[in-house]
Amino acid sequence: MALELLALRGLGLGDLLTAVPALRALRQEFPVHRITVAAPAPLEPLMPLTGAVDELIDVRGPGPVPFERPGRGPDIAVNLHGKGPQSIEALRRTEPGRLLSHTLGPPWRDDVHEVRRWCDMLEWYGVKADPSDLTLGVSDRTGPVVVHPGAAFPARRWPPERFARVAAALERTVGEVVVTGDAGEAPIAARVAELAGLPAGRVLAGRTDLAGLIDVVGRARLVVCGDTGVGHLATAFCVPSVVLFGPVPPALWGPPPGWRHVALWAGRTGDPHGGRVDAGLLRIDVSEVLDAVMEVTS
Repeated sequence: MALELLALRGLGLGDLLTAVPALRALRQEFPVHRITVAAPAPLEPLMPLTGAVDELIDVRGPGPVPFERPGRGPDIAVNLHGKGPQSIEALRRTEPGRLLSHTLGPPWRDDVHEVRRWCDMLEWYGVKADPSDLTLGVSDRTGPVVVHPGAAFPARRWPPERFARVAAALERTVGEVVVTGDAGEAPIAARVAELAGLPAGRVLAGRTDLAGLIDVVGRARLVVCGDTGVGHLATAFCVPSVVLFGPVPPALWGPPPGWRHVALWAGRTGDPHGGRVDAGLLRIDVSEVLDAVMEVTS
């Protein structure tokens, strides 16, 4: 009977990508275990690229986790979701032989980067992890410039009018621009394209699933976006990027330093789930973004 390891990460695209080094560390430490990740089903296309995951089960949020094996739970359960009682209890209900988690193990810290958070937790349990092990591939940079104006909450959405000015400048100076997003972000993407004078066919928002987005970003020559999952995808494929931060500092969620990634931040913090664009994000102007583009593409 195969040994089983279950890892919970019931969050979004960027969250999963920041957990890749931890998942790879688990694969290296437990090479004979079958590794199942509990995460949203739309993230399935990422799993083979990690080289660390055998199966995904659809979980959104801290649980419950429908891990079902005849007569047994996982040999090891790992909480890569959070520190709260819900996620811990959800994994306990799977009856694991061993449970690795914050609170049960190391204390939670609010001042550590999300990538390092999970690597540090595993290190506490004796599992070596490399926070720099983020790469899923390397773009050949033959694809378009990607402008991604959306974000999960209004607090992290730079105004579409400013994205449009950036997109228009990039179309003139760098190359063909496409505007990406999910179906809910299609109106924002269409407005950016219209204001930038781009053809409607350059709006990919709502027309690509995650596999399609991976294909676009995985070939891109540049990504300009807010604090959202596409920024982490650019990091994963070594695509030069300019990422605009507002209520959350890049020290906690930004790209790794160096290698053609620039994180712009006005130095103010706020509510990342807020219903209005963050005041600090508004302090970033178009000229700063275009200067950063020159930095990462020159």
